[in-house]
Amino acid sequence: MDERVNEKVYIHEFIDIIGHNRANYMHHMTANWSPIAQDERHQLCYGVWGVVGTTRGWPEVVNIWEEDGFAGLSASFEHEFNHPSLQDPKLAKWWSEAANYRRHGDDRVLVPALWMPTIEQLCAAGTSGETYAHEQVHVPPGTSRDFLEAVAQEAIAAYAPFGWQLVGAWETAMVNESECFLLWAIPSWAQWGEAEAAERTDAQLGAWRRHTYDLATEWHRFLLVDAPLSPMRTGRQPSRDDRHEDWDEA
Repeated sequence: MDERVNEKVYIHEFIDIIGHNRANYMHHMTANWSPIAQDERHQLCYGVWGVVGTTRGWPEVVNIWEEDGFAGLSASFEHEFNHPSLQDPKLAKWWSEAANYRRHGDDRVLVPALWMPTIEQLCAAGTSGETYAHEQVHVPPGTSRDFLEAVAQEAIAAYAPFGWQLVGAWETAMVNESECFLLWAIPSWAQWGEAEAAERTDAQLGAWRRHTYDLATEWHRFLLVDAPLSPMRTGRQPSRDDRHEDWDEA
């Protein structure tokens, strides 16, 4: 691993979409909300993805936001919740429109492994994927950091021959160190399929998977696809120039 240190924290969101509105929601999230969050909260969009429904519930979206540590997140909360409606005015307007596209969200605060890249580093490196493997892992209480260290020591090397690049590795905050998330950028659909098949035949992948039986109590891998304005697709943050003419944030 390199010497970078990631001191950010992240908001992770599972979003349930209403009907045939996933594209509408993803555009509203990236073009209409993220530029406001960048200006008012110093919050960066780490990524917005559609969930491949065959691998998890559908229709769903995953959002991940990058904050300037817990100090930045607390300032963001102060900006949002110090209003009688518990929403700042621009969020309230955005939320009202978003209600047409989604019905529910399930959020977490995530702490990154210190060696995990930030979104600015990933964009500078040109990191992207045709698809992404997102893994939600439950581990025995108190062992989330040990799990992430094992990922760094074993899993990265095991998946590298198949082109998988680990771009996200987090433990969930505000619980008992019992949940982790991983995010792999995969260059092609074929390379996803090759690795899935190889888990049952490849010695190094098989050894890693067997080791996870001792590390984890529950594991779910599912696939994601970038929204059109997601930073690892575009190489930049969403901007107001990406908006449709009919949206006014004021």
